Amino acid sequence: MRAMVTGGAGFIGSHIVNALMDAGADVLVIDDLRGGTSAHLEAALRHGAKVAELDVRDGAAVEAAFRSFRPEVVFHLAAQIDVRVSMDQPARDAAINVLGSVNVFAAAHAAGVRRVVNTSTGGAIYGATDVVPTPEDVPANPISAYGLSKLTAERYARWFRRMRGLDVVTLRYGNVYGPRQDPHGDAGVIAIFCDRVLAGRRPIVYGDGRQTRDYVFVSDIVAANLAAASASGLAHDEYNVGTGTEVSVLELVQAVAAAAGVDPTAFEPDFAPARAGELDRSCLDVTRARHDLGLPPPMPLAEGLARTLDWVRTVGAR
Repeated sequence: MRAMVTGGAGFIGSHIVNALMDAGADVLVIDDLRGGTSAHLEAALRHGAKVAELDVRDGAAVEAAFRSFRPEVVFHLAAQIDVRVSMDQPARDAAINVLGSVNVFAAAHAAGVRRVVNTSTGGAIYGATDVVPTPEDVPANPISAYGLSKLTAERYARWFRRMRGLDVVTLRYGNVYGPRQDPHGDAGVIAIFCDRVLAGRRPIVYGDGRQTRDYVFVSDIVAANLAAASASGLAHDEYNVGTGTEVSVLELVQAVAAAAGVDPTAFEPDFAPARAGELDRSCLDVTRARHDLGLPPPMPLAEGLARTLDWVRTVGAR
């Protein structure tokens, strides 16, 4: 298989690249190396993966990369993923997530790609809803600019499927965590909490901590992408990928302490004001994906936290 991974130097994309290399694929990574890092790709590069350093907003460069490599399958993960950035800079968010996606879809169509696996967001797409866990047929009502840009990209994916015959399937992720998630950044709460517990620092919780998320380990996301790339006769355009389990931020704090073997009283949170664009509840109904994609049960949170803590220890908590 000839596979292209946009955003392939990032947290999730690099894990997909590794899995593709393990399966014997010929892989080209498209990444501007601003959010991702080539360090994530060291093993893949040693085994023959290639990297094209470019920005998906540059339509001509994207088209040239597709024309040269001629991929069979594309995993589209290049994106602006920070809700707060989207609220402060909606034009930049839309340029990357909407225009960048249109460029990828158009180039994929021109190159005769067999299938595009498009990455979207489960929580931010649906917005505030009383239907939790949330299935794919609940009307999308994003409250953040990030959710709006990803929804718009999804609609372009459908348009390319209907009007151009491009085979696109979209995966709507829960809150993904695991090794390679930046423990020193502003997003990725589990990596951040793991970093803080190992450094003997208290976690910061924004809002009252009762807000919930569906935390899914990165290996489950990789499995869903590979299944979506190879499945035939898919009945739907969009699939939720998560665990179907709702976990509050305060419950997560306790779970991280337990996984690290720390007395919970030594890891009590400091509270800060809630942030704009953040949902109170988010959890995905994953029935459709488990049926159509044949996904196995997800990794339990405790095991995923243990693996994430092991990785944070290797990069050094601060």
